[in-house]
Amino acid sequence: EVQFVESGGGLVQPGGSLRLSCTASGFTSSYRGVGWFRQAPGKEREGVSCFSSSDGDTYYADSVKDRFTISRDDAKNTLNLDMKKLKVEDTATYYCAVGFCTHYYSGFYFRQDHWGNGTLVTVSS
Repeated sequence: EVQFVESGGGLVQPGGSLRLSCTASGFTSSYRGVGWFRQAPGKEREGVSCFSSSDGDTYYADSVKDRFTISRDDAKNTLNLDMKKLKVEDTATYYCAVGFCTHYYSGFYFRQDHWGNGTLVTVSS
């Protein structure tokens, strides 16, 4: 069973920065994708960013490109998401997840098979 502990969420003003972290246990190398997705109240789930072990690439949603950076430390089973220039529309609960990640047309496909409880990010003045 894969378990996650996410942290780093909070309240930040527009233009500010936050770093989300996720430590996974029980993680297996059989998953071909690891990353973050988010869900805002009343909205559909949105893939934010993921690493693909299928093609070795990293993907970002257009809405966060050039503002968010995903990183990983496999030795510590840790996944991070550095978020800069935050916007009000970035407000959501952010989840780290494992599953499958790959290139798809002009974007990417991130299937989430297991995910954590999420950490809330609120961007507001």
